Amino acid sequence: MAATSRLHTVLEDGLLSLPDGPVTVMRPAADYDLSPLADRQIRIAQGFAPDAQAFAQAGHDVTQDAVAAPTMIVVVPRAKALARSMIAQACALGQLVVVDGQRTDGIDSIYKDCRARLGEFPSLPKAKGRLFWFPATDALADWAAPPPAQGDHGYHTTAGVFSDGAVDKGSALLAAALPAKLPARMADLGAGWGYLSRAVLARDGVATLDLIEAEALSLACARLNVTDDRAAFHWADALAWTPRTAYDGIVMNPPFHTGSKGTPSLGQGFIAASARMLAPHGKLWMVANRHLPYEAALRQHFRNVDEMPGDGAYKLFHATRPLKA
Repeated sequence: MAATSRLHTVLEDGLLSLPDGPVTVMRPAADYDLSPLADRQIRIAQGFAPDAQAFAQAGHDVTQDAVAAPTMIVVVPRAKALARSMIAQACALGQLVVVDGQRTDGIDSIYKDCRARLGEFPSLPKAKGRLFWFPATDALADWAAPPPAQGDHGYHTTAGVFSDGAVDKGSALLAAALPAKLPARMADLGAGWGYLSRAVLARDGVATLDLIEAEALSLACARLNVTDDRAAFHWADALAWTPRTAYDGIVMNPPFHTGSKGTPSLGQGFIAASARMLAPHGKLWMVANRHLPYEAALRQHFRNVDEMPGDGAYKLFHATRPLKA
C-alpha cells in the first residue's frame, strides 16, 4: 500500500527516528499496513466502525478517541477540517507528529497549511501521497475542532460528518415523501447525524427506531439531534448489523463513497442488508443519486419495487416483500 511504503521508507532509510514508547495511529483505514511499527506498542484511534472492528479483530488496542503517546501518526481523512483538528489533537497528545496521506484525500493542501504555520520540516512525497513530520507544537492549537454546534437548520453537526453544513437534499426529499403513518419497528441505516430519523419519529405509528451509523462523530451528533425515547443508537457497520427482531420498515440514504472513491457497490450492499433485516411484510424507503445503478439490486432483493416521484438529481424507491438469500 502507498501509505505503508512511505512510512517504511522513512524508517528504514533512517530519515525518521521515533521517540521511545507507544505509537498512536489516528484514523488508519483497515488496510493501512502497520508492519513498520512491529517493534512498538500500537494504539489505534478510529471512529469508523468497520475499520475499528478490523483492527480489533487483528488484536490491536482500538479506541474511538486518540490516546496520548510519544509518537502520534495522523492518517489524513478527506474532510479538511477534520484533518486539521486531528493534527491539533496529535500536537496536544504527543511529542512527535507524523502526518501521512494521499493526494486524493488532500494531503498536499494540509502540507502547505502546516508549512505556512511552522516553516520547513522533513517531507517525503511518494506514491501519489506524502508523509511529513514535525515536533508537537501549540502553533496549530486553533485548528482544534469545537464541540458539535447547532446550525441554522436546527441540527447539531461537526467537522468530518456527511453534509455538515446543510441538510442533504436527497434526505430532505425522502423525508418529505414518507407516508403519514409508518410501521412500528423502524430502522435508519447509515443514519448520519439523524435528519431522516427525526422525520421518521414525527410520523404516526412508530414504536421504536434503531439508528445504525458507522461513523462515531455522526452518531454523537445524532444523539444530540434525536432525543426521543423511542430511539436507540448503534455504532456499527450497517452492512453487518443484525437486529434482535426483524424490522417492519427501513429508511436509508446509503453512502456511495469510500474515501474519495465512488463505490456504487456500497449502496447495493445496503440494499441487500435491508432485505436481510426486514420481516417478510417489511418495507423499505430509499433515496439515491439519480445516476447510481440500484434498480437491479432492488429487484434482486425485493419482490415489489416502485419508484416514487423524485427530481432531476435524486430518485426515490419504495420496496416491499423482501427476498431472503
